[in-house]
Amino acid sequence: MTVEAQYLSRDAFEERIAKCPVAILPLGATEQHGHHLPLGTDTILANFFAKRIAEATGATVLPPMPYGYSWVWRDDAGSVTLDQKAMEDVICNVAESMARAGVKHLVLVNGHEANSATMKYASRRMWDHPDIDVWRLFYPNLSEELKAHCDSPTWHGIVHACEFETSLMLAVAPETVDMDKAVAEYPERDPAYFYGGRPMGELSESGVFGDATKATVEKGEAMVDVFTDHMVDMVRGICARVDAGR
Repeated sequence: MTVEAQYLSRDAFEERIAKCPVAILPLGATEQHGHHLPLGTDTILANFFAKRIAEATGATVLPPMPYGYSWVWRDDAGSVTLDQKAMEDVICNVAESMARAGVKHLVLVNGHEANSATMKYASRRMWDHPDIDVWRLFYPNLSEELKAHCDSPTWHGIVHACEFETSLMLAVAPETVDMDKAVAEYPERDPAYFYGGRPMGELSESGVFGDATKATVEKGEAMVDVFTDHMVDMVRGICARVDAGR
């Protein structure tokens, strides 16, 4: 049986939740990722990992949320952004809906770093809900895995359309990647971005922050396995809380 709720009937969904009351909401974005990656990169990756986790744990994957907080790319073609409060409301509305359906834990699997703050506020907002908890996952131990698997440095700790994301996409959705258009770009560090309000999109000509040319499918496959293992272990721990009545 599929793990994706969008392909389940109401009866099949109810049966899965009765066995494992854990649902996964993949959170992505629709935004520029250079000239070599698709606009849906973050959504594709989040949905991929969500399905991997569900297959290993018995959780059920909700349809992915393809829009996130992408204000920094607002002037780039194809990019769509939500206000943080609007996104927070959607997450909480989904959690409330799942609680009514018998789900005890909603796991947010995120593919877009800028969603992280919104996820945190939504999970805190739902903390006092008597019937459901909201959890958030985003590439566990990311800094360590970057050191272990990537050859190029990040741009001041930020990963976007770089060796990291490009390698993952080569492993997950290679048909969407055009390595002939991959470039390396490390924009000048501007305090107006880090400490002010300047959009990130004004800093890079290519939309790449890092060295996408160093990406390989082998690096991506290795990182896919590591991140999957980490997140499966974390969700199994959440499932154990259900078994313990928490």
